[in-house]
Amino acid sequence: MPQLPLFAIIGAAVIVVLYNTIKILKEYERGVIFLLGRFQRVKGPGLIILIPGIQKMVKVDLRVIVLDVPTQDVISRDNVSVKVNAVIYFRIVDPEKAIIRVANVFEATSQLSQTTLRSVLGQHELDDMLAERDKLNTDIQNLLDARTDNWGIKVANVEIKHVDLDESMIRAIAQQAEAERARRAKIINAEAEKQAAKMLAEAANMLAQEEQALQLRYLQTLKEIANERSNTIVFPLPLELVEPLVKLTRSAANKRE
Repeated sequence: MPQLPLFAIIGAAVIVVLYNTIKILKEYERGVIFLLGRFQRVKGPGLIILIPGIQKMVKVDLRVIVLDVPTQDVISRDNVSVKVNAVIYFRIVDPEKAIIRVANVFEATSQLSQTTLRSVLGQHELDDMLAERDKLNTDIQNLLDARTDNWGIKVANVEIKHVDLDESMIRAIAQQAEAERARRAKIINAEAEKQAAKMLAEAANMLAQEEQALQLRYLQTLKEIANERSNTIVFPLPLELVEPLVKLTRSAANKRE
């Protein structure tokens, strides 16, 4: 078996040494340098030169990372079981902490996001989950950001994507919404009746103060009846003729007593 030329062996060794010595980091990358196993510094971006066998580098991506939180079974404060999933946007702001203080920063953030999601949503009722989603997003974000600060993580945003209910709960919510609409309709009708009664009372007071206006109203009513196809004709009786009869009736009743 022919042996490799000496220059080929030397060339391969040089390539291996250069590969382990020269590193190029992109603008969004940083290198955590360890010297004989001890943390030395954070370098990058650009050209990085390492001492083979003595120095070792771990690359860290500083871009925003999108983490999809798996669907979680959450029991709300009013004992309603729902399935909730969310998405977390975070980035590494301290490469040293992200590498040294946690073994797998992405797995740790994912697990913490799941437990935090269940913990925060479990303190709220179902109506809050459906109506106040922005507030819940902010609460989860602030809590996650505080807990991951020791790992060199900055949580930029949290978005709850879906809140899934079972069929029985959907029907119950629909019935509740229908009952609420019926209640509002009754309230609106009652308010309309109240306003109409108030306006009729005001109109009656105005007509009572002006007898001529009341007579004109009688005549207008007679005209409206005459325009209809009816065999009944109503003649308004003037109030001047009615009042003496009312007074005589009252006085006769008083004498009998």
